[in-house]
Amino acid sequence: MTQAIRHSFFIARFNTMRYYLNIGSNLGDRWAHLYGAIVALAAGAGGWCLLSDVVESEPWGFESDNGFLNLGVAIDTGREPMDVLRWIQSIERALGSAAHRDALGGYVDRVVDIDIMAIDSEPAPDGSRTEIVIDTEALKTPHQHLAERPFFLKPLRQLRGW
Repeated sequence: MTQAIRHSFFIARFNTMRYYLNIGSNLGDRWAHLYGAIVALAAGAGGWCLLSDVVESEPWGFESDNGFLNLGVAIDTGREPMDVLRWIQSIERALGSAAHRDALGGYVDRVVDIDIMAIDSEPAPDGSRTEIVIDTEALKTPHQHLAERPFFLKPLRQLRGW
């Protein structure tokens, strides 16, 4: 029976995509907000996640006196990309984050912001993964501003081992 359980876990583990997420916070207890998001993500991803170093950054795309703490997170899940997007948005709301844009569409300070930076396919037999490209109104991967945001690039490179 133990072999069957191990075998099932092995199959389930490799029938997944790897999501590279960025968690940012620039309001309140930023460390506590990052921690709350990590706990929620790990719980929803079966308890496994890989974390990057924390990166401090100035607000991107808007003016604010509140600097950001950013953290990259890699999770493996069999969920489809739009389901993951809805899931991380529900985590943001549960942690108290309001809209990320003002009435004019500009960015604003936020308790927590979770972005999908990139998605890799499930592993090939040799263990390699391929980056998944999505270009819809609701979701673009790799993230449309990835190359412009050092606070995305540094954690992503660390998580991918580059």
